Amino acid sequence: MPQGQVTAVPVDGLTTRQRRNRPLLAVHTGEMKGKSTAAFGMAMRAWNQGWSIAVYQFVKSAKWKVGEENALTALGRVHETTGEGGPVVWHKMGSGWSWSRRAGTETDHAADAAEGWAQIKRDLAAEAHRFYVLDEFTYPLKWGWVDVDDVVATLTDRPGNQHVVITGRDAPPALIEAADLVVEMTKVKHPMDAGQKGQRGIEW
Repeated sequence: MPQGQVTAVPVDGLTTRQRRNRPLLAVHTGEMKGKSTAAFGMAMRAWNQGWSIAVYQFVKSAKWKVGEENALTALGRVHETTGEGGPVVWHKMGSGWSWSRRAGTETDHAADAAEGWAQIKRDLAAEAHRFYVLDEFTYPLKWGWVDVDDVVATLTDRPGNQHVVITGRDAPPALIEAADLVVEMTKVKHPMDAGQKGQRGIEW
């Protein structure tokens, strides 16, 4: 296991083990690809630990089958049949693309996002899962469909040992401030800059 260098030990009354095992709120933001990919990689690690995993996918077409969905739901079936790993549920909370929002109306999208967040709040309160991926959830926050203050308060006060990872561009400052782990994906080079379209096995 890599040994990270601790820059400061907080005076919080926790033992090293307690502090190491506390639930984390992570945010993957920035303009470059890889935010969701990294989150789903973490979900696979969580599955390997036998944790219950829930993915809430916002503002992508419900008809779009991403590779990560197929892979993680297949791992969920492995758990159901063999007991290996953990259970997996995948919820699609929106019907439009995050970068175009062509399908449906603004009201439809806002209602979908609000209901999606309401479901997440219910699941957190019930401690229904151990690991949550809120994929592209920054967009409903940016567009005002979900209240940022409510999200921050709910996630900060969530009970039990529930890890949450949020992905998407333009994460609001209040969410970044509340998070334990924040990564910003910055672009150095991208094939699309040279006219290459997204390809199977790389983008989906």
